[in-house]
Amino acid sequence: MDSSPYLSLTAAFSYGIASMAMVFINKAVIMQYAHSMTLLAVQQITTALLIHLGRVMGYTKAKDLNAETAKRLFPVSLFYNANVGFALASLKGVNIPMYIAIKRLTPLAVLVAGFFTGKGRPTTQVTLSVLLIAAGVLIAALGDFSFDLFGYSLAFISVFFQTMYLVLVEKSGAEDGLSSIEIMFYNSFLSLPFLLFLIIATGEFPNSLSLLFAKSSSISFLAILILSLVMGIILNYTMFLCTIVNSALTTTIVGVLKGVGSTTLGFVLLGGVEVHALNVTGLVINTAGGVWYSLAKYQQKKNKLPKIMSDIDSHRK
Repeated sequence: MDSSPYLSLTAAFSYGIASMAMVFINKAVIMQYAHSMTLLAVQQITTALLIHLGRVMGYTKAKDLNAETAKRLFPVSLFYNANVGFALASLKGVNIPMYIAIKRLTPLAVLVAGFFTGKGRPTTQVTLSVLLIAAGVLIAALGDFSFDLFGYSLAFISVFFQTMYLVLVEKSGAEDGLSSIEIMFYNSFLSLPFLLFLIIATGEFPNSLSLLFAKSSSISFLAILILSLVMGIILNYTMFLCTIVNSALTTTIVGVLKGVGSTTLGFVLLGGVEVHALNVTGLVINTAGGVWYSLAKYQQKKNKLPKIMSDIDSHRK
């Protein structure tokens, strides 16, 4: 999608900040309220209601729901909720630095998906940087005293689903001409049946609702919950905007870069991290791989621009 450099940069920067903040906010909520599916359902209901209210009051130009469009976007919603659901569940057993390290594997998955969908083979630098990221995760995991196999498994599954929905969002935005708010509205609406099924199937209902109401009497928990709901909406909007304005790959690169700050903060905030030399070494390698990957993709994109301009000039002649 064609866009101004300013819009592209703003979209990417906003997504990075929102994504970084959301990891810590979700961890803070999950530490007090473990019912992740109910939390996600409340976030989606809030999002759908606010966008609908904005439409009624004329604050947004989002179109009415269309059955044909909803049918095409159903896979996006399915993969999105699977990603967030598994990610939230993994935070119960995985500390923030390791969670971020595992999520850095998303670019590898996006590249593999791109290769199978005809986007071609990545450059040598991109391949080596992605392998460095993967090696960092392995080394860090070996030095993780709080290793939780179930939590790790959930985080890895989340990476797969995140890859699928990012690729689909990029495709949907380009083909259907939908704005980020419209995709977010469809996503929230389509999420509800899926989430209600999961809440009942996992046994969260009805205890999760009674516990939510009981905990809401605490001002501190209520403040974190409201912040989580607001940031959930901001994160979804900036993520969809970044993917449509830029690309699925750009969104994953931003995710890698914001992880540098999140990893550092994760050692000192919210707890749950026992420092070990092997764990720290792995995280440093993982972060270095992420930065290398981002620089390699930037250089690749920069090199393509003169070639495109040259082709345009040749065509004009």
